[in-house]
Amino acid sequence: MSSNEAATPLIPAPDMKDAHVYGMQAYEKLVAEAEADHSGYWSRLAREFLSWKTPFTRGLDDSRAPFFKWFEDGTLNVSWNCLDRQVERGLGDKTAIIFEADDGQVTRVSYRELLARTGRMANALKARGVKKGDRVVIYMSMSIEGVVAMQACARIGATHSVVFGGFSAQSLRDRIQDAGAVMVVTADEQVRGGKQLPLKAIVDDAIALGGCESVKNVVVYRRTGGPIGWVPSRDRWLHEETQAQPETCEPEWVGAEHPLFVLYTSGSTGKPKGVQHSSGGYLLHAALTTKWTFDLKPADVFWCTADIGWVTGHTYIAYGPLALGATEVVFEGVPTYPDAGRFWKMIQDHKVSVFYTAPTAIRSLIKAAEGNAAVHPKRYDLSSLRILGSVGEPINPAAWEWFHHHVGGGLCPIVDTFWQTETGGHMITPLPGATPLVPGSCTLPFPGIAAAIVDETGADVPNGQGGILVVKKPWPSMIRTIWGDPERFKASYYPPELKGFYLAGDGAIRDAKTGYFTITGRIDDVLNVSGHRMGTMEIESALVSCTALVAEAAVVGRPDDTTGEAICAFVVLKRARPTGDEAKKIANELRNWVAKEIGPIAKPKDIRFGDNLPKTRSGKIMRRLLRSVAKGEPITQDTSTLENPAILAQLSERN
Repeated sequence: MSSNEAATPLIPAPDMKDAHVYGMQAYEKLVAEAEADHSGYWSRLAREFLSWKTPFTRGLDDSRAPFFKWFEDGTLNVSWNCLDRQVERGLGDKTAIIFEADDGQVTRVSYRELLARTGRMANALKARGVKKGDRVVIYMSMSIEGVVAMQACARIGATHSVVFGGFSAQSLRDRIQDAGAVMVVTADEQVRGGKQLPLKAIVDDAIALGGCESVKNVVVYRRTGGPIGWVPSRDRWLHEETQAQPETCEPEWVGAEHPLFVLYTSGSTGKPKGVQHSSGGYLLHAALTTKWTFDLKPADVFWCTADIGWVTGHTYIAYGPLALGATEVVFEGVPTYPDAGRFWKMIQDHKVSVFYTAPTAIRSLIKAAEGNAAVHPKRYDLSSLRILGSVGEPINPAAWEWFHHHVGGGLCPIVDTFWQTETGGHMITPLPGATPLVPGSCTLPFPGIAAAIVDETGADVPNGQGGILVVKKPWPSMIRTIWGDPERFKASYYPPELKGFYLAGDGAIRDAKTGYFTITGRIDDVLNVSGHRMGTMEIESALVSCTALVAEAAVVGRPDDTTGEAICAFVVLKRARPTGDEAKKIANELRNWVAKEIGPIAKPKDIRFGDNLPKTRSGKIMRRLLRSVAKGEPITQDTSTLENPAILAQLSERN
C-alpha cells in the first residue's frame, strides 16, 4: 500500500441506503458501542448471529490473559449453524455452492444436499473411530468434497487441519506429526490449469518419512481416477465409505472454546506454527465480517477465489458465507486457464455480485489484459458486480485503480481487507456504504477492533508517523494459542514490552488527516509472497538441507510487481562460486530442491552466489545489507563492521 495516501482524495462511499452499515454515523455508533462495553457489544452480536444449544452467560474472560476466552460456558455446533439452520429457515432448496471445475463443468449443490453429504461423511468418519477432539488433516484441492470434509469434522467435534495442496511431502509430514492427526482426507489427484497433479502420492511419501504413526486411515476422494499407490490396511475410498451411511448425523454440541481447527502458518523460526481457533468466537467473526464487509444480501452470488488451504478459504468459503445462508462460487482451477479471461467469464456466467481476490491475481491479469485485448475485462459482461474485495497482501494504488475502473466500472466499492491467519477475519477494512475510500489504504478498523500503532515500548505514536501495528483489546476470533506450544504463543504475539497488546507483526502508518491505516510491511522475518506467508528461516533451512551443494544461505524479500514480495536467496556453495550458465543451472537445481522440501510457492525467484555472506566480525549476517542488494539499491549504510565488504559487489551479480 502507498504511504502517500494523504495526497489522494477520498472516494465517497456510494449511496447504498440499504447497506447493513449505512453511512459513517452508523459506523461510528457501532465503534462507540464497542468502546463503551467491549464484552457486551460482542455478546449482543453473538446472540444475534449464532444459534446456541446452551446460551452463554459471560462474554469475555480475560482472567487468564493472554489466553482469552469468549462465550466459554455456551455450547453450539458450527456445522449446525452453517447447514441445518439454513434448512430450518426454509433455505433447503437454495443453492449453497456453485462449483466450477478446471474444465468448466458446473455443479450446483443446495443447502439440503450439502447437509446430506456432510452427514454421510461425518458418519463415515465416526465409523472409522474419529471422535470429538481428534485431529484430521485435510489435503485436498478446491472442491465441494473439501468443504464437506471441513463441515463433517466440525459436525462431530473433530479438529481439522487443512494443508494447502501445493505443499511438499516433508511439509505435510511436519503438519501431520505436529497435530497428531488420526486421519488424512485427500484425493487421488488434483486438477489445475489442465494438469493432473498428485495428492495421494504425496500423502504416501509424507507418511513414509516417519513420525506419522498416529494416522490410522487415509480417506481418498476419487477426482481423476489416475493410478495411485494403495495400502489396503489404511487406505479407504471416500465414495465407498459414505455410500452406505445415513444422511442424518446428530451434531456434537461443543463448548464455544472447543478447537474448530488448527491451521499452520510459517513462522520466523522455520518450524510451522499451528494457529488454533475456537468454535463460537471464530464463527461469529466469520459470519459478521462476511455480512458487514461485503454487505452481503440474500440474493448475492459471492465468490472468494482463495484456496481452502489458507485461512481466507476457511473464513470466506467454508464458514462465513454458509453461516449466512449465502450462495457462493467455489473454483477448482487457476485464473489464467484456458486463458486469462477465466475470472471475468465466470463472473459473467454465474452473475457474481461480490468478488474477493488477491492483488497478485489482479496484477497478473492486468499484465495479461495489456498484452491481449481478448482477455480484457471490458470484453465481458460484469454488470452483476456490486462489491469488489482485496485480500492477502497490500494492494498498490495502481492495481486498485485498474480493478476499480476496469472490473468494477468505477461503480463498485473495493473493500481492501487487512487481517491474518491469527485474527480469524477482517481487522481493518472499509465498509461499503459507509467508508470513503483511498486507493492503497485499508482505511479504518472493523467495529469492535481496537487497532493502534505504537513504538517498541507500546506507546502510541502520532498519526503520520509509522510504527508497529497492535490490537489493544481481545476480540472473539483471535488465535487462542499455538498448538502444543503456549510459550511460543505468548512470545510471538504478546511480548512483555508491548503492555499486553496483540502484536500483528506488521508495520503501519495512519494518515495525519483521515486517520486511515496503511500497512507498510512485515517487521519480522516472514515474507508475504502472493498473499502466502513464509518464514525466511524455513526457506534457508530447506536450502541448507541440500548438503551436497549448500554450505550457507540467507533469504530476504524484495518488492515484486506481480507477487508483492519476491524471495531472494544468497547462497554459499561447498565449492567454487559458479558463474554464467553453470550458475543458472545450479540455481534451477536449488529452486527445484526448495519446491520439493516446502512446495513450489517457496521457490526463490532470485538466487545469487557468493564466496561468503556479508557478516560482522562477530559472525552475524547483516540482512539489512542483503535487502538493499536484493532491491538493487546503492549501499548507503555503514559497512565498517563487515568482515569482507567486497562480498557485496559479488552478491550484486544476478544469475
